[in-house]
Amino acid sequence: MTKLYQNKAHLSWIHDLRCCLSSASQADALRPKCNGGIQAHHLLKPWDGFRGMGMKASDKNLIPVCFAHHQAIHNRGNENKYFELAMGDEDFGRNVAKSLWYCSPYYEE
Repeated sequence: MTKLYQNKAHLSWIHDLRCCLSSASQADALRPKCNGGIQAHHLLKPWDGFRGMGMKASDKNLIPVCFAHHQAIHNRGNENKYFELAMGDEDFGRNVAKSLWYCSPYYEE
């Protein structure tokens, strides 16, 4: 059985960042304005590892999103489609998570 990678310091650091979807803050149903505290979204389609039934992706696959955008991602149901429509790139979340992981002060190989 594969152990889920967790890094609580990285998770805490993610919560201190601003919403990575703030540039998508046009007020409509797909792209609500940023609202609410920052939450760490575990990617549904991770760049590293996998997600299993009832399992979150590892903490390497975190992106900071405000409450409103977090709800919008989950309400859409298809994370890739949400990123494609909101940011013009279905890999947006994976690219952000990967970049944040490698620049995190808590990065571990």
